[in-house]
Amino acid sequence: MRLGTSSPLGHSTPEEWAGNQIKLGCRAVNFPLDCNAPKELIDRYKNAAEEAGLMIAEVGIWRNAMSLDEEERKANTEYCVKQLKLADYLNARCAVNVAGAIGPRWDGHYKANFTEETRKMIVSKTQEIIDKAEPEKTFFTLEPMPWMFPTGPEEYLRLIGDINREKFAVHLDPINMINSAERYFDIEKFLDKCISLLGDKIRSCHIKDVHLKEEYTFQLEECAPGLGEFPLKYYMEKIDELDPEMPIILEHLSTDEDYIKYMEYLKKL
Repeated sequence: MRLGTSSPLGHSTPEEWAGNQIKLGCRAVNFPLDCNAPKELIDRYKNAAEEAGLMIAEVGIWRNAMSLDEEERKANTEYCVKQLKLADYLNARCAVNVAGAIGPRWDGHYKANFTEETRKMIVSKTQEIIDKAEPEKTFFTLEPMPWMFPTGPEEYLRLIGDINREKFAVHLDPINMINSAERYFDIEKFLDKCISLLGDKIRSCHIKDVHLKEEYTFQLEECAPGLGEFPLKYYMEKIDELDPEMPIILEHLSTDEDYIKYMEYLKKL
């Protein structure tokens, strides 16, 4: 597997960016620019990654293509298309977004996220994005979430079948799918199911940790690696068995110092 982080770390040039990632022990990176950056600068970062032997794991999107506002939905859909085209130009493993929320917060939790109508909208929106971008080398993926489709491997597998596009694949974030006592207390079994059902479609993975708080009711919180109960070593071993070139990206830390600290922890594991 190839460890990486979602942070570009502090840097002043593309060459320094790539060098800092290598010093940290990364072999994969998330691309630090979006489609609105000057092409010359995009090319400099692309070349810096290639020269350093860094795999570009992900091009992030992070826009709600299901927005209730028509103009916003249109603009966000176009951004999805452009980001997918950028990922293809970079030969990235995938472009990744969340399915989208049916409410004011772009990634929020709403009852309407789980209607059959919403699921059908996700299918048609994903087909639209892929068909407009026409990627040849990369894949469009949806990051699983605790409160929007897909929340588990079975839901993801159904989306794959319904979307029915060769360039739709899987972004695996199993920590995001730990949303019940059953999954929390038998994580290894759940991980095995994810890999069994989705393995050959997985393009990139996230890594972090999850902790069950003692307060009532059932409360889970995301945390840095080693501060929770997720079997990180088991997870990394399973992913490495699946694909020795699979990127696993550390995310959601606050500072460069935290990324350095917890990358060291993961490397020791």
